[in-house]
Amino acid sequence: MHRNRFVLGLTGASLAFVLTSAIAGAAGQLTGAGSSFDFPFFSRAFYEYGKQHADVQVNYQSIGSGGGIQQFTAKTVDFGASDVPLNPNEMKAAQASNGDVVQVPVTLGGVVVAYNVQGVAGHLKLDQQTLAGIFLGKITNWNDPAIAKLNAGTTLPSQAIVVAHRADGSGTTYIFTDYLSKISPQWKSSVGTAKTVNWPAQSAIGAKGNEGVAGLIRQTPGAIGYVELAYASQNDISYASLKNSAGQFVLPTVDSVRMAASQKPNVSPDDYSIVDMGGAGSYPIAGYSWVMLWKNQSDANKGKQLVGLFRWLVTDGQTYATNVRYVGLPKNVQGEADRALASIKT
Repeated sequence: MHRNRFVLGLTGASLAFVLTSAIAGAAGQLTGAGSSFDFPFFSRAFYEYGKQHADVQVNYQSIGSGGGIQQFTAKTVDFGASDVPLNPNEMKAAQASNGDVVQVPVTLGGVVVAYNVQGVAGHLKLDQQTLAGIFLGKITNWNDPAIAKLNAGTTLPSQAIVVAHRADGSGTTYIFTDYLSKISPQWKSSVGTAKTVNWPAQSAIGAKGNEGVAGLIRQTPGAIGYVELAYASQNDISYASLKNSAGQFVLPTVDSVRMAASQKPNVSPDDYSIVDMGGAGSYPIAGYSWVMLWKNQSDANKGKQLVGLFRWLVTDGQTYATNVRYVGLPKNVQGEADRALASIKT
């Protein structure tokens, strides 16, 4: 029986799951924290791993990438997860704490622009200028001419737009603001790309985690925000078709995210952005997520368990990705992950 309850939240509370061995008193407990972007995939994949490895118990807290980096650096968890690799300052702090860090790509997904607009069925179309205008606070009503022009034949209500965003340090925010910086010079110069930014729209309100933003959008008429695809799907939230760099309106799907990733076959912790990629079928807001591990493991047994867990996750474990609307890692990225894991000393 699957004892874990996979909850995509209507609250901003941190989520956690414990994958408990069927055999009481499991020998090894691995703890991790960070990315809520990863949570739906981790929940399913770690559960399946636990069924195959009765001696390993995994406890993961979905607290956001920023929190995961902090807990990893403080050595309160065995691994951290983030949708953006460590920046130079974060890497310096981690190295000062416990030596060299290994960063492993573990999953690939899409960030959707989700919304709650009364009486609007289907998927609204949004182009680059209109999307940036909404999040810059320049477009403030759903019946704005810029939105109406893109959605001829759709009756748009006179309803104020509420911008929903992450209130915590977030790798999903990094991916989304990376995209906005690529498509909008004004966004790049005035707001920028980061895990935490100052949101310029006067209507902007924040919530913690992808779980919290999904709940905020569902509960707030007129809201628009950004969440990982699995959260929109599981919470039955409408989301937009976005105009990509090839001039095509594309919905976020496993195939369109895979197409975006295929435009950049090689990624690394120093070169990882795959937003606004070319290709007619590419969804424009996609990204990899990463796990952080200590290169020198002080506990040899735990180190071997961690390497075993993530070797499985980046290979066989990827078969569970599409079930929760993620994309299996491309083979070349699996190779990058394997090389990173091979460098860990236990």
